Amino acid sequence: MPKVSVVIPAYNATAYLPQTVDSILQQTFTDYEVLIVDDGSSDNPVELVAQIVDSRVHIISQRNQGAGAARNTGIKNARGSYVAFLDADDFWETTKLAKQVEWLDMNPEVGLVHTWVTLANPDGSLSDRTIRTDGEGYIWDQVVVYNPLKCGSTAMVRRRCFEELGYFDQSLKYSEDWDMWIRIARKYAFSVIAEPLTYYRIHPSNKSKNYEGQLQCFCQIIDKAFESPPEQYSHLKSRSYARAHLHAAWRAFSSDAYGRASDLLFQAIGYNQRLLVHGNCLHLLLKLVAIRQPLLKFPIELAISLRYRLLGGKSI
Repeated sequence: MPKVSVVIPAYNATAYLPQTVDSILQQTFTDYEVLIVDDGSSDNPVELVAQIVDSRVHIISQRNQGAGAARNTGIKNARGSYVAFLDADDFWETTKLAKQVEWLDMNPEVGLVHTWVTLANPDGSLSDRTIRTDGEGYIWDQVVVYNPLKCGSTAMVRRRCFEELGYFDQSLKYSEDWDMWIRIARKYAFSVIAEPLTYYRIHPSNKSKNYEGQLQCFCQIIDKAFESPPEQYSHLKSRSYARAHLHAAWRAFSSDAYGRASDLLFQAIGYNQRLLVHGNCLHLLLKLVAIRQPLLKFPIELAISLRYRLLGGKSI
């Protein structure tokens, strides 16, 4: 049996799939199988995979059901003790699997290990931007507020986590991975390899740009998580809503929907005024002011004053 099962949900991604698969075949750790789940693609990934001369690479075809269902199909067919997820348009640094396997082998209390992320351009070249995260330990209280995994392609998970906690929620069209990580965090510790071992490709088809659909799923996930939260963390629900709306506000701003960005930003502040302590919130507020956003109802002087008080009188 292979030690690791690499699950790749694929939907109309054959333009990127060769680089994705090649990054697996170049791994220094070699005891793995690759399960490419064709989720009803129209660009014939079966023909592409048939050209790969490596017995470790397999393809499973199903009707289009979404990324969550494709991941579940991969998990149910996985034979490895560990399951690593890789989106069909992302790719890995050559030592990623080796370092994650070593960490899980040495730390039985850890259910999920992830990595830092470097952003890649549409052509596969690397940008100079790396996203760092320090989300590790028993951190349900952190995971439920904001997903510490900046990319779904960073995670390696013990297969028994899915056997104990269930599979990805197929009713979610977006962020089904965050819902899964929240459930895992209730029982297992997280770890992070503090190196940019995952490359996240930014291109026009990234579904994460649909901020309205993503926000709807965020709220569904939060409601689900707080149906029976650990008693000491029940107060975190409003903070979770605040961060979800701030994330959607930035997505709206990036899509030039400035009015909607303004509305979402102040909904976020309404859920949790302490959000103004985060520079990310004030940064967006200042950007909206800079473009003279006509729908901006929240005086910038009040925002700065409130943030000053929240910081205990410290200068900003």
